[in-house]
Amino acid sequence: MLPTLRHIDTWIFDLDNTLYPASCDLFALIDQRMNLYLRQMFNVDAEAAHKIQKQYFWEHGTTLSGLMSQHGTDPHHFLDFVHDIEMDRVSENPALRAAISNLPGRKIIFTNGDVPYAERVLGALGLGGCFEALHDIHAMDYQPKPDPSAYAGLCKAWGLTATTSLFAEDMARNLKPAKDIGMTTLWVNNGSEQAGADPCPSFIDHETHDITAWLEALYQQEEA
Repeated sequence: MLPTLRHIDTWIFDLDNTLYPASCDLFALIDQRMNLYLRQMFNVDAEAAHKIQKQYFWEHGTTLSGLMSQHGTDPHHFLDFVHDIEMDRVSENPALRAAISNLPGRKIIFTNGDVPYAERVLGALGLGGCFEALHDIHAMDYQPKPDPSAYAGLCKAWGLTATTSLFAEDMARNLKPAKDIGMTTLWVNNGSEQAGADPCPSFIDHETHDITAWLEALYQQEEA
């Protein structure tokens, strides 16, 4: 184990594009379902539905927040609908399961999705049962990452100490609030988001293109 990580007792993982490759592009399937939901809700064509989706996203932070605020949309109904996608793009990853299972301490999923969807993704990856908790958008009171309240709520809900926690995430901007409260951060830089103008922002402690290889290397370093 790296000396800089020996104090870590809680390993927090984002889900989408972090525990599986961004090339799986599950978001494209979710986006199609979201467009269909809006087409049916507003009786509009695909182009108009796309405009509504982006308008609510920019005005409210998420499309769901806009729908809840403006139309009283049931978040459970919305999320059940948009997450009703096939998981055949995701493959089991026994090596990742072994690496996560061998980590010392607690393991938690921190996702802007919801628990039923997260459970399906984890099942497809062969990671069922690897995590103590799945902290989802409902638990965040619909204030998703990178809203600082999401991180504070995560720590409060599960009794976490930020300074002894590591957070792995593919969206670089979602790591800054974690670093601000003292977490160690790991950027899974797989192409889903750039870090910005600074090639090595101060809120990124570690970087990898492959979460499995990075975790496996921790044990190799320990053995060495």
